[in-house]
Amino acid sequence: MGVRSPHRRVNLNFILGNGGWRGTPPPPGPLKSADLPGKNILDAHVHLVYILCMAHEPKTLQEAIAYFSDPERAFQYAVKMRFPDGRIYCPRCGAEKFSFIKTRRIWFCYACKKQFTVKVKTIMEDSALGLDKWMVAIWMLANCKNGISSHELARSLGITQKSAWFMLQRIREALKERSFGGTKLGGSGSEVEADETFVGGKASNMHTGRRKAQEAKGPLMNKTIVQGMYDRELRKVRCTVIPNVRRDTLQNMLLKNIKYGSTVYTDNAVGYDKVSYNFVHDVINHTQEYVRGRVHTNSIENFWSLLKRGLKGTYVCVEPFHLSRYVDEQVFRFNNRKEHGHKITDAERFAAAMSGLAGRRLTYSDLTGKSDSPHHEATGTRTEVQEPF
Repeated sequence: MGVRSPHRRVNLNFILGNGGWRGTPPPPGPLKSADLPGKNILDAHVHLVYILCMAHEPKTLQEAIAYFSDPERAFQYAVKMRFPDGRIYCPRCGAEKFSFIKTRRIWFCYACKKQFTVKVKTIMEDSALGLDKWMVAIWMLANCKNGISSHELARSLGITQKSAWFMLQRIREALKERSFGGTKLGGSGSEVEADETFVGGKASNMHTGRRKAQEAKGPLMNKTIVQGMYDRELRKVRCTVIPNVRRDTLQNMLLKNIKYGSTVYTDNAVGYDKVSYNFVHDVINHTQEYVRGRVHTNSIENFWSLLKRGLKGTYVCVEPFHLSRYVDEQVFRFNNRKEHGHKITDAERFAAAMSGLAGRRLTYSDLTGKSDSPHHEATGTRTEVQEPF
């Protein structure tokens, strides 16, 4: 008797052999607690396992954990996402002449005489963590609406918090939109909302000395500014961290990311007072109203609420130096909710995240800003170290 469902709970006494069930098979139909020894299914002496015969890819986190726990399946999936056209080549020199060492799951390139794995030239390069941990971490970050903290990921995967933090930062680098700056939002007849938000701690929660120092700089000077644009037709958002809210800064970002002739809706901030020179511009004054027909910025404000919910509730404290990656993470999840009326599933969102792993690299020295350490020869600092005498 074959397996009727992708996974069924069975007693360890039942073993699935090549020819079918060996031993006493479970009764046909859904497995019930009455079919197992003990008074209920949670008895300590009843050991249950999931027999996974999934020919399909996982659709839930539970399925993903079980699916990628098999090293061979995790490797095959990573190869498919790393080389989507099926043409395997050396990431270093591009040659296609190689041999495959099956026992170690690595290739040897005959052109450059070097070995390479599926991790080379991806965010996973030089990582000692297995693909099973990487796959689960990518799944969780891509699908958890408010993100996942490094402490929680460390407990879930059984790794250190430092490794989990570095892993999450590299995944955020992969989630960054590749077409940013290459294509523009809007177009003739399209509507785009533009707004900015301030991210940072409240002065009232600071120590007295620090609060006075921040207040002396002026209002909102302790905040980091994020500007965003939302395309109503595409239902996509695009955000970037900006240094200030001056007119030239705000409007230069609009010119870089919105097509000429688009209809742009903003609030009545002074920085947007000359947007009508390049776009069809309409303003909503939030001191009087929030919606006037189609003129509003509620969609981009919705994104700000999702962004700050994750920052305040999950990450709590984010350095301005790293804020752009946390913004990219939320932008990815927001832009991968629906596509042409189709609700994107967790599996599809995970596949989209996996497709961005290749061609990107983030080292720990670059991430922390400590790239001029004398221990990193690639930075060239070893030759620049001056003798003390």
